Amino acid sequence: MRLFFCFCFCFFSMLIFTTSAYDPLDPNGNITLKWDIMSWTADGYVATVTMNNFQIYRHIQNPGWTLGWAWAKKEVIWSMVGAQTTEQGDCSKFKGNVPHCCKKVPTVVDLLPGVPYNQQFSNCCKGGVVGAWGQDPSSAVSQFQVSVGLAGTTNKTVNLPKNFTLLGPGPVTWNVTCTYSQFLARKHPSCCVSFSSFFFFF
Repeated sequence: MRLFFCFCFCFFSMLIFTTSAYDPLDPNGNITLKWDIMSWTADGYVATVTMNNFQIYRHIQNPGWTLGWAWAKKEVIWSMVGAQTTEQGDCSKFKGNVPHCCKKVPTVVDLLPGVPYNQQFSNCCKGGVVGAWGQDPSSAVSQFQVSVGLAGTTNKTVNLPKNFTLLGPGPVTWNVTCTYSQFLARKHPSCCVSFSSFFFFF
């Protein structure tokens, strides 16, 4: 099963999704996903995606996490550092410079240890394995960078992804919350957020 994040769009430079499962030994444990727009490009933006496992005991073990989402419009992934998509999709309309992925709903996985340095990003390349914050905070984060094209290039035109999915090994029932960050956003933003229920195997 997959967990589903749904939201009405509003601009923000940082979108924070938090998933949590009830554990009497760790009632406030959660996994937080941040999507930070770091810079604008000619046809889109570069974002850093950060996953923090704020749980005391639960690790994301082999075979690791798998992350997906649906693009709001016709966005493509020009390049990725620290992760890769499992499929490229149909990029036949592009000549010369071909995107890394043209799928409407890309699926992203972490890179394995030992990849070349130019493919690495901070806190990447652990095969999707993420430690528990309560046991080792330094291993409880996973990150990658994505360059998005055919997207908005300003605060007013960008459309961030929707319907995020997060998969991992093991059965657990999760709840989801979303936090809106005004970091680098306009002074008076408005935000509409709604969620569906989901299951996350962990």
